[in-house]
Amino acid sequence: MLTSKAAVLGKPIAHSLSPVIHNAGYAAAGLDGWSYVAIECAEAELAAQIGGLGPEWAGLSLTMPLKEEALRLAASATVVARATGAANTLVRRDDGSWHADNTDVYGMVRVLRAAGLCPSPAVTVLGGGGTCRAALGAAAELGATSVTVVTRRPSVREELRPAADALGLELAGADWADAAKLFEADAVISTVPKGAADHLAASVDWRPGTVLFDAIYDPWPTPLAAAAEKSGISVVSGLDLLLGQALSQFEQFTGVTPAPEAAMREALFEAASRR
Repeated sequence: MLTSKAAVLGKPIAHSLSPVIHNAGYAAAGLDGWSYVAIECAEAELAAQIGGLGPEWAGLSLTMPLKEEALRLAASATVVARATGAANTLVRRDDGSWHADNTDVYGMVRVLRAAGLCPSPAVTVLGGGGTCRAALGAAAELGATSVTVVTRRPSVREELRPAADALGLELAGADWADAAKLFEADAVISTVPKGAADHLAASVDWRPGTVLFDAIYDPWPTPLAAAAEKSGISVVSGLDLLLGQALSQFEQFTGVTPAPEAAMREALFEAASRR
């Protein structure tokens, strides 16, 4: 039996649910020789880690703090990975080189469309970190022409401008104190850490038809997500994104299309419910 391997790399990584998702997919697709593990790896260790992998390694998932370094180390990359400046996926090519992609973008597009987001949406993003870059990529894929990014520091927004330019987006900046006034959008994407947006739950006037994506999934629901659901707003979580980005990775690693979504979803949500 041929053996193929894949893994998620990051630091810390023990908490990752990615092995649950991918291994469930392998089982459902009858890929008996496939396995997927978690490997703790710091940014300074990534080049050596990748360089030491044998030909049985088909693909890697990258989480923080490795996404920018993974892009730098790849021999080739998708347009979206280059534009966002981050890669959460490395796929082994036939010549042994690594090809970079950012499936966070595709995962976000998938879950937002499934939640009923309209074409060419008006988008507000809370926070300016790595997930914001994926949100910019998703907004461009969904046909947005501009995105409002809300951050505590204006300098963070300026760091995002090259990515916005590469994606063909106009970047509008806003200060964190004005966040509650900027929910009059088709999609509000919260990429801020746990607790940072909790205070907005009591001050937002939700517009019918808005979709909220909150990148947190533990604890869930967040106060912001709970307030949105109470107001009849469609809400998607970081758990939905984790599944969405993994589906694309699975297809690229294995060549099996479409990925067995139902089995992967069931395994993920069952594992998450036990935590």
